[in-house]
Amino acid sequence: MWKYENFLEYPVNIKNPNPDFAKLILTQIGGYSGEIGAAMRYFFQANTMPTEDGKLLLKEIATEELAHVEILYEMVRMLTADAKITNDFAPNYAEHKYGIYPVDATGNPFTATYFASTGDVIADLTEDLAAEEKARACYEHLMDLTNDKDILAPLSFLRQREIIHYARFAELLKKYQGIEKSPS
Repeated sequence: MWKYENFLEYPVNIKNPNPDFAKLILTQIGGYSGEIGAAMRYFFQANTMPTEDGKLLLKEIATEELAHVEILYEMVRMLTADAKITNDFAPNYAEHKYGIYPVDATGNPFTATYFASTGDVIADLTEDLAAEEKARACYEHLMDLTNDKDILAPLSFLRQREIIHYARFAELLKKYQGIEKSPS
């Protein structure tokens, strides 16, 4: 069970609306390397971890990924607040107005095929490492597309969290690989 506390893990204060960039941010919500897919992947994999600390780690990171969705939602809200609708953002506006619908940057909707859960601890943790690297890379690509410090700051924070998640998964994978190699 969660206890929700009403504050963002990282503050967002975007002053300049930019609906075109908001459309790009949506990819880290609903794209193949996005936060919704990561959260669901880790929740579904958690109960197949062979130790309680492994289960807890995946659930904790899954929960944090949902907090990242909240940061990204706030970024999209601020990037579209009182903004003139552009041709790039118009398709989203036509279907959702300023509502947030989880899609990638080209408009493909979120799908459960974006995450894997095999029941094999080594395969799943290897998938998780790759997922964190894909998310890190996407944040870096987004950062390459703007010089707005108000956008860069939360993106940089989110990128750094991907690096930390990668390290935590790498530690757990190493632990489980050691368990598998130990004689019974």
